[in-house]
Amino acid sequence: MKVCLNQVDESPAMTCPRCPTVGTALIFLSVVHVSAGLKCVCQLCANHTCETGPDGACWNSVMLIDGKEEAVKSCLSPSEMRGQVFCYGSRNVSKRSCCFTDFCNNETLHLHTGRVERPARSPGWGWLELVAVTLVPTSLVCVGVLLWVYTQHGQHCVYRKALANTTEDPLDNQSLMSPDKSLKDLIFDMSTSGSGSGLPLLVQRTIARTIVLQEIIGKGRFGEVWRGRWRGEDVAVKIFSSRDERSWFREAEIYQTIMLRHENILGFIAADNKDNGSWTQLWLVSEYHEHGSMFDYLNRYTVSVDGMVVLAVSVASGLAHLHMEIIGTQGKPAIAHRDLKSKNILVKRNGSAVIADLGLAVKHDSLTNTIDIPANHRVGTKRYMAPEILDDTINTGNFESFKRADIYSLGLVFWEVARRCTVSGICEDYQLPYYDVVPSDPSVEDMRKVVCDQKLRPNIPNQWQSCEALRVMGKIMRECWYTNAAARLTALRIKKTVSQSFAKDVKE
Repeated sequence: MKVCLNQVDESPAMTCPRCPTVGTALIFLSVVHVSAGLKCVCQLCANHTCETGPDGACWNSVMLIDGKEEAVKSCLSPSEMRGQVFCYGSRNVSKRSCCFTDFCNNETLHLHTGRVERPARSPGWGWLELVAVTLVPTSLVCVGVLLWVYTQHGQHCVYRKALANTTEDPLDNQSLMSPDKSLKDLIFDMSTSGSGSGLPLLVQRTIARTIVLQEIIGKGRFGEVWRGRWRGEDVAVKIFSSRDERSWFREAEIYQTIMLRHENILGFIAADNKDNGSWTQLWLVSEYHEHGSMFDYLNRYTVSVDGMVVLAVSVASGLAHLHMEIIGTQGKPAIAHRDLKSKNILVKRNGSAVIADLGLAVKHDSLTNTIDIPANHRVGTKRYMAPEILDDTINTGNFESFKRADIYSLGLVFWEVARRCTVSGICEDYQLPYYDVVPSDPSVEDMRKVVCDQKLRPNIPNQWQSCEALRVMGKIMRECWYTNAAARLTALRIKKTVSQSFAKDVKE
């Protein structure tokens, strides 16, 4: 390839009218220049030119010999550069210099007068040309890389940047993390401090990175759930796969919504991205509940009438808190879950329940009337989808539509619980909703035919009418399953109805 440079004192762009593209030539020359080393003036070499290896330098020196100045110009190898002996002279005896551009040693040094004779410009690269050739392509590449990183990972960097650059007071974090404090103490301190949005990010990182994983307790499409230990306490660690980073980020974001903490919503502790050297693990740490999900619990155990009421009221309470908007400086936006099912509800030791897995949740900003819908490929669980979602008639511009779809799913969860309620020593086997009319892994089309076309709903046995509690639960289910979403009950009304129907205090 021939690159034309007619007059080296002018810019390359002005002196290459015959070159096809200036940018191509510049990039080519910069690559050749960097990879081939430097070209230097050499008095004792053929053609008075030498070439250094990579990381070498051009050498220029003058020494006083028998009262006369003797100049030497040559190339220095990287090994000769290490000691820097060749680059520095002593006053009035010698003067030496190393430089790092092509033919930069093409000048005559003098010991006494300080005069430098500069000959006519030789065909080489001057510093202005070198800067232009090197910096322009490099800058363009850097800008391109930054734009790519921003578009691909901009959203997820928000949480990571907060972890890295938080300006929290270290003293406050140290006092929070005192050795005598348990997780309950930490969460209580933050709940009473007024922020209501969870532990400080530095405290979250400290907790997450001192957890010892014990055993896998669950797996899902998001990754794995482990039981871990922190200061002798059990915690649950949800480890997301790298391809599901959006879900991890979204769930951590939702859990830290101001004023979200509630006794019937899974207690969030920490989120952290941990690099183990070969890949990045995305951790979400929460309270540990040994009974596991409601799905697991109902498969193993039956429940009494009181136990059914406790589970029903606690789930309705948690959903009511999610759906509720709290107005004020420390307010909370209304939130819809969008994936409510028995596998996303955990059972506490006292028999009450907490709602978990908020990775698909949507938030509503009442001031701007906008809905924050996550950019996520997951759309919920087909078996629990409301009719308007299955036939694609849901109005996604109206936040009430998402809340009403949650209520439909809640009715199915109540049906699962009620089937396992023991009355007079009789209960039914555990089954998933629509177990008798759709396959074990139904498609959207399977569910649409059953729910929308045939308008079927889970069977409510006649024997439930003989028990007041089961009769009330059956009535509530039917009012959750209406095809007309606007006719369904609200979560708050369901909570009050279940509680008041049994004229007793429900202790959680």
